[in-house]
Amino acid sequence: MDFNVRKLAADAGILFSRAVQFTEEKLGQAEKTELDAHFEHLLSRADCTKNWTEKIYRQTEVVLQPNPGARIEEFLYEKLDRKLPPRPTNGEILGQFMLEAAKEFGPGTPYGCTLIKVGDAQREFLQSSSISFLTPLRNFLEGDWRTISRERRLLENRRLDLDACKARLKKAKAAAEHELRVAQTEFDRQAEVSRLLLEGISSTHVNHLRCLCEFVEVQAMYYSQCHNHKYMQELQKELGRRSPHSFEVNPHPAGTPSEPSPLETDALQIEEVQPPASGTHEAKVLYDFDAADFSVLSLRADELITVYTVPGMDSDWLIGERGNQKGKVPVTYLELLS
Repeated sequence: MDFNVRKLAADAGILFSRAVQFTEEKLGQAEKTELDAHFEHLLSRADCTKNWTEKIYRQTEVVLQPNPGARIEEFLYEKLDRKLPPRPTNGEILGQFMLEAAKEFGPGTPYGCTLIKVGDAQREFLQSSSISFLTPLRNFLEGDWRTISRERRLLENRRLDLDACKARLKKAKAAAEHELRVAQTEFDRQAEVSRLLLEGISSTHVNHLRCLCEFVEVQAMYYSQCHNHKYMQELQKELGRRSPHSFEVNPHPAGTPSEPSPLETDALQIEEVQPPASGTHEAKVLYDFDAADFSVLSLRADELITVYTVPGMDSDWLIGERGNQKGKVPVTYLELLS
């Protein structure tokens, strides 16, 4: 196996330099570039979303698959980055047993007919729960959050590079001035990419809430069919009276005015995003869409807009333009024409 000794030595040198820089920052012997308060708030909210999404996802798996041995096996396969062989859960096995018993007892008998209904309801509940609720949470943890984590690590490296350049500039300003400008540009670009990704957390909350409402409705239907449980029916009615938009997260911190502050306006320079060299596409809007925040473009059915994508952007979104207006638009609301 061939090793690039020079690259290995260079990487080791960078790692040692950054370790020294971290130590000097902790001891107050080196300056540290601080992020603005709004950006720190976005980071905190993203971490909170990730932690609670993991807890809800894991605990929902426990509810749907209470067998500890099966969950440990899934955990080991996940750590080994191998695909788990398809196996039915306890609930699916129970539903299958009910259907097979109904065939033996006779589907036309009262007992057999009831077994068929309960078995179908059991299997439908497990399948709907996995598709409608667990899949969006898993997609967020394995897709959006991995992208955010990668960009945050890059941002931290850019910050260290920027601070190192500032320190060298004090010792030799003339020699380090060009490197400082390059590091500042890279830091600003990475901060903008990370900010756009973090702004999408608001849409993630709304999507997760909608999935949660659907999960509760399916669960209430399951208990109604199996046990006629009145309390689950009341919970379903209560959630049904509420729109997911009523739970929408306010993108402004408490105590600030409803209009975006100058800090937020500078952060969301979405109008400065330029079309890629590969070109743009024309798309037709299929449904009306109301923007959740000021970085998203509202849409009206049957109108035509110009769309394109930018590096590091969520695959479920595109950049849309209508005249002088520009913002993020959901892919599922569009039909690409060219």
